[in-house]
Amino acid sequence: MPDRRTRVAASPAAAPLAASLAAFRQELGLPEAFPPAVETEAQEAAAAHPLPDADAADLPFLTIDPAGSTDLDQAMHLSRAGDGFLVRYAIADVPALVAPDGAVDQEARGRGQTIYAPDGRVPLHPDVIGEDAGSLLPDVVRGAFVWEIALDGDGHQTSAHVSRARIRSRRRWSYEEAQAALDDGSAPPELALLREIGEARIACERERGGASLNTPDEEVVVRDGTYALERRAPLPVEEWNAQLSLLTGMAAAQLMIEGRVGILRTMPAPTDEAFQTFRAQTVALGLPWAEGMPYGAYLRTLDPVHPLAAAVLQAATALFRGAGYVAFDGEPPHDPQQAAIAAPYAHVTAPLRRLVDRWGLVICEALCGGRPVPEWARTSLGTLPSIMGASSRLAAQVEAGAVDRVEAALLSSRIGAELGATVLAVRNGTVLVQLDEPAVTASTPRWDGVEPGDRIRLRVMAADIGTGRVAFEPVPSDAVRQP
Repeated sequence: MPDRRTRVAASPAAAPLAASLAAFRQELGLPEAFPPAVETEAQEAAAAHPLPDADAADLPFLTIDPAGSTDLDQAMHLSRAGDGFLVRYAIADVPALVAPDGAVDQEARGRGQTIYAPDGRVPLHPDVIGEDAGSLLPDVVRGAFVWEIALDGDGHQTSAHVSRARIRSRRRWSYEEAQAALDDGSAPPELALLREIGEARIACERERGGASLNTPDEEVVVRDGTYALERRAPLPVEEWNAQLSLLTGMAAAQLMIEGRVGILRTMPAPTDEAFQTFRAQTVALGLPWAEGMPYGAYLRTLDPVHPLAAAVLQAATALFRGAGYVAFDGEPPHDPQQAAIAAPYAHVTAPLRRLVDRWGLVICEALCGGRPVPEWARTSLGTLPSIMGASSRLAAQVEAGAVDRVEAALLSSRIGAELGATVLAVRNGTVLVQLDEPAVTASTPRWDGVEPGDRIRLRVMAADIGTGRVAFEPVPSDAVRQP
């Protein structure tokens, strides 16, 4: 599932928001740099640049990422195989560059994952690994875990295997470039099948009862001294590409379950109450989720750039809660499902940005090669759920605090204004509302007589960019003024 990203456009006019976000980073104690010993060890590993013996550099792999990306975890090569397809999905060989229990490893265990914020990111690894020696950059030979996953003509997996090999990506494609090439027919053979395979895998997702939450990227800009939010809808190629990552994660999970050792990404199914709340919110927003329609199918009907649809997608995040990691060495977990994907699933496709993927990759490669799982991976497997849980909580805290400050910035020029809003939920003494413009989801203290679905007006009383605090008061219905 593509990740939502909110960014702040570089602009002198956006300085107050940039300063607030920077202060929030300091408040949370997010690291600004890596310790010297970590940088030194990373540089030494990059200089040694160990490579696998197997050579697949003759295959024209390619990468597809946001424009300008340099931390490239995945490369692909797609081909037909009889009536079906062969997906070769190469994942950066980060384990070859990180010595177990070394300085880089210990620092990465302390960080857990790359933390993203609107004003930048806090990387998992030093740039010499994350954006150079470990990255699948074009026209250089890199070590990779090469997954070979066979699919039948309908996109169902028939086999999966992973091994280490040298690869050489031929080109770094942006999403926009790849979409244009697929649309006009100029895509090279190793890319041309992405639409067909991606759509087949989406059909498999529907068949399983899975769901993808494709929220739009957002950018905060300043126009005429006022903050505004621009949304960019995900391109189709982004989801087709994401389907390959999901395919690989499901293949990895199955290998681990059969091998009786590994770590899965699990998530419980949403409760009936969560579904009922979400359904009520879709009705309140005027985009009702029809009875009998699977929630994954409903989410696919939404235009993520439309403000109300974006609000529905944001509300749907409540259905995707409770995700965690379960490590096992022996009996697999009783319920291995990741409910949103509707299948067992493991994180193995982003080792430059996520700690746990390093373990998943070496475990799957050992199982496929008929060798024992490396001792360092097996003995430390049980520590990963708590490490990843802590880093995920920090990431959520960063996102929530950043969203508060972004929303305060969007409302900072509207002090005293009366804004239309729709009530999404009433609970725990608060009223959750979706403002019409700017398209902000906010909360205000509860008052009598308000119910989900009500149309109301609120007066903006405060919007402090420095703290992210916003405050409203309800406008009595007999005092409503048109904007």
